[in-house]
Amino acid sequence: MAILLGEMLQSVELWLKLVKKPQPQAFLNPNLDPVLLVPGVGGSILNAVSEADGGQERVWVRFLSAEYKLKTKLWSRYDPSTGKTVTMDPNSTIVVPEDRHGLYAIDILDPDLMIGGESVYYFHDMIVEMRKWGFEEGKTLFGFGYDFRQSNRLQETMDRLAAKLESIYNASGGKKINIITHSMGGLLVKCFMSLQSDIFEKYVKNWIAICAPFQGAPGLINSTFLNGMSFVEGWEQNLFISKWSMHQLLIECPSIYELMGSPSFQWEHIPVLELWRERHDSEGKSHIVLESYPPGDSVEILEQALINNTVNYDGKDLPLPFNLEILKLANKTWEILSSAKLPPHVKFYSIYGTNLETAHSVCYGSGDKPVTDLQQLRYMQAKLVSVDGDGTVPIESAKADGLNAEARVGVPGEHRGILCEPHVFRLVKHWLNAGDADPFYNPLNDYVILPTAFEMERHKEKGVEVASLKEEWEIISKDQDDHNNTADKMCSISVSHEGANQSYSEAHATVIVHPANEGIQHVQLNALAVSIDAS
Repeated sequence: MAILLGEMLQSVELWLKLVKKPQPQAFLNPNLDPVLLVPGVGGSILNAVSEADGGQERVWVRFLSAEYKLKTKLWSRYDPSTGKTVTMDPNSTIVVPEDRHGLYAIDILDPDLMIGGESVYYFHDMIVEMRKWGFEEGKTLFGFGYDFRQSNRLQETMDRLAAKLESIYNASGGKKINIITHSMGGLLVKCFMSLQSDIFEKYVKNWIAICAPFQGAPGLINSTFLNGMSFVEGWEQNLFISKWSMHQLLIECPSIYELMGSPSFQWEHIPVLELWRERHDSEGKSHIVLESYPPGDSVEILEQALINNTVNYDGKDLPLPFNLEILKLANKTWEILSSAKLPPHVKFYSIYGTNLETAHSVCYGSGDKPVTDLQQLRYMQAKLVSVDGDGTVPIESAKADGLNAEARVGVPGEHRGILCEPHVFRLVKHWLNAGDADPFYNPLNDYVILPTAFEMERHKEKGVEVASLKEEWEIISKDQDDHNNTADKMCSISVSHEGANQSYSEAHATVIVHPANEGIQHVQLNALAVSIDAS
């Protein structure tokens, strides 16, 4: 039954793919500077290439046969001699498709998906929005997908990014590039900026980082090492990959170790791994205590918890413990990240997510049921201690970029979903000068005060001067309309002043604020001033 269902869905999706019509380009703006979009962990399509015939198939992301393809094509082992994690399947290699100038791999991660499609939308909405602004794929809009299992400073990735920047620079006629990163893509670009600063300075104009875990995502990663990770949420999890299978993949991925909480960062709120454990004092009496392990100290717990972890591949049980060799690599990466400097002529902007409970510390066991065996942590439900953030990256980590930022703006939103937020679009458009300059835009509060009418009359006769003013604005805001407020609001102000020689001035103003409609609020000002010069 499952096989028939899978074949049926594949047939329908193939039909849908055939009848899809390409979206027309709204208009092209040749004056725009080029933009390169860089995704985060899990944000690039990966294809497996057969060594036998060169055939390719998408192995990440996919829903149909997702679990099987992950185990056979993506499960990997880390090679310390090369610093690279290598797919266990000896008959295939992993590549990132370069279609649509790199945008295909980061647009919709399962482009044929019929059910639950929004769960794999990645940069799609931003690409659509930027095309409306006049960006053109291959001329001013590009993508950089990469094998997200690898270290963020893998030389192969650094070389590919350098070549990409050079090709975009040449294709655009020598225009410098705006880089927009999401999540772990910010760490990758920061590594590149540190290791190849001359190339970065030569080709890059602006860098906009969105939800970057500059000091890691400690709560998420500690729970991932012990209990795995779900790439999608909701009912689509039933069609995708189990947390255990993801765990077995990520335990050998250098990028995941590089997302652990930075051990050298001076945290205001220190992320910890907590355990309720039974201890005995010098008199042999039993006590239940809560032990806290900050970054660095938690490694011993992770090592003990995963000491007997194994993976069965091709009928063989292979050891898969917490990898101390990868940890050494990650610690060196943190040193490189902490020493990165922004070139003087490059502008940096940061957008971070807010208003969502975000795992910061994790706690196992309880006062009633303490942890007795660390190897059982893999099967225990963790209690998360949360802080404010985007659900994945705490605000403290996202704001601690260590760079001289032009602006850092918090936007309420979920880690991946924030890429669809209108506020983010307006910020990006404003910072890129994509379109007409908007001197009235306030990026921090995200509203536009747009003058729509201005009339002023003045006349003077026999010592009496009369001036009238009529002005109107539209306030465009991300806030939702208040449907309970359907009446105009009015405010009147009167002032008077008596001067020397019996001169006298008086002014009256009325402000009317109309109810908001579709995010636009209309404001009117009517004012009248009378001045009498008795002399």
